[in-house]
Amino acid sequence: MPDRDILADATLAGHGPASNAAAIADLLGGPTHRPEVSDERRGTRWRWMAAVALVVAAAVFLAPQVVEIAAIFRADREANISDLPTHLVERRNLVVTVTEEGSLVSDNNVDITCDVAGGATIIWLVDDGARVTKGMEIVRLDASVLSENATAQKIAYEKARALMIQAEKDHAAAKIAVEEYREGLFKKDLRTAESNVTAATERLQGTRNTLAYGERMFRKGYITPQQLEAQKSAVARAELDLGTTNIALDVLTRFTRPKMITELESVRDAAAARLESERAALELEKLKLERLLTELEKCTIVAPQDGIAIYSNSRNRDRETEIKAGAAVKERQVILQLPDLANMRADVEVHESKVNDIRPGMAAAVRVQGEEFAGEVMAVANRPQSNWFSTAKKYIVEVKIDGQSPSLRPGFTAEAEIVVADLHDVIAVPVAAVIEQGDEYVCAVQSATTAVRRVVTLGQSDDKAVEIVAGLAEGERVFMNPRSILGDAPGTAPSEATDEAVSRPASSRPSA
Repeated sequence: MPDRDILADATLAGHGPASNAAAIADLLGGPTHRPEVSDERRGTRWRWMAAVALVVAAAVFLAPQVVEIAAIFRADREANISDLPTHLVERRNLVVTVTEEGSLVSDNNVDITCDVAGGATIIWLVDDGARVTKGMEIVRLDASVLSENATAQKIAYEKARALMIQAEKDHAAAKIAVEEYREGLFKKDLRTAESNVTAATERLQGTRNTLAYGERMFRKGYITPQQLEAQKSAVARAELDLGTTNIALDVLTRFTRPKMITELESVRDAAAARLESERAALELEKLKLERLLTELEKCTIVAPQDGIAIYSNSRNRDRETEIKAGAAVKERQVILQLPDLANMRADVEVHESKVNDIRPGMAAAVRVQGEEFAGEVMAVANRPQSNWFSTAKKYIVEVKIDGQSPSLRPGFTAEAEIVVADLHDVIAVPVAAVIEQGDEYVCAVQSATTAVRRVVTLGQSDDKAVEIVAGLAEGERVFMNPRSILGDAPGTAPSEATDEAVSRPASSRPSA
């Protein structure tokens, strides 16, 4: 019987069930190695030894069949590998590009802002994307409160103007009063006082003459003593009158004139100060009124130039703050933009893994609405764009578009293909032919009917192809899906040593 022959061969070779059972018996200890035990324990031990011997015999018997099955699986695996797609390694020119999407914006936007102090509410605005002409009304803001304030301020302004007019009249009258006294009333009073002095002097002289004549007549006996005394009394009165008029003249010139001029000038100066105060108050009220009227004018916004009205809504703006009728806008907040359609650019979002390869001045091709335009990278953002909805960090790259077209409108989706490098005569393979295992990049190289794991050094890459600096030779073939052959971990397939194979920095990893 075949089973017996196999078992006999295995036994003769020292690997059969008998020898294995003996070895196991040695390890476990036979009856001769232990003190006397009970028949029950001895029977249990022999049953265990018989079971182990039976298992070993079954393994020896099935070994050829296991080898045959493994060979079948190995042959099937080799057949499956031969059916996998491969790529011929060859030298070629490789244009490394970064292709990203973004939006068209004008390179010269006119921002329409809310200039009303403290902000306002949008009552009406032109439709988003509508064409407007210079001078056309495009935004109307709520002006009800400003209108009421302007009316109240106009009343306050008129009151201040009335007070200033009264102050002007009072000041003018005070100035006239000073001049009137200095050049009119004082001179008249002075002339009167001087006239009184002259008249008193003349009267005194007349009474003196009369007294002298009366004294002569008294000595001759023509007049009585009483008459002579009366003449003397008249002289005394005339002297008193002259003294009084002289005193009046002196008081007028020394005291009355300075006092009156001082009083009148004080009234004049007070009127002048009140006039300045009323003038300043009127100016303040006027400025308030003008400011309110200006704010009222700002509530109606007209287009400063021809263009297309674009609402200033960003992707991150929520519905409560988006630009629309009824929305509240802050002071200096941009409501609309009037782009210059003759100067357009594409703002594309580039992932942080690629942004270090892009520099201003690089050539680019911009595709919009089926048209392609030449372009150039103008600027690369220093900071990533803030996005609450994604953890991916992307940088805005500005690509200037050369040329004009009706299809170039702000907000349109644009695809920019930026030329990062133009490589000539280099070895390049598809990105799908390279995988990362640990700190190494590897390819599955076809060798006869097997796949060999090969460590490679990567150069520059784009979304489709990657430059192989070292590790592959021209004419070899690499499998397009190495992960299905090599697995995810190193050491799952045969490998060949490559002296030049080194790891590539993570920042230059090829796109999967």
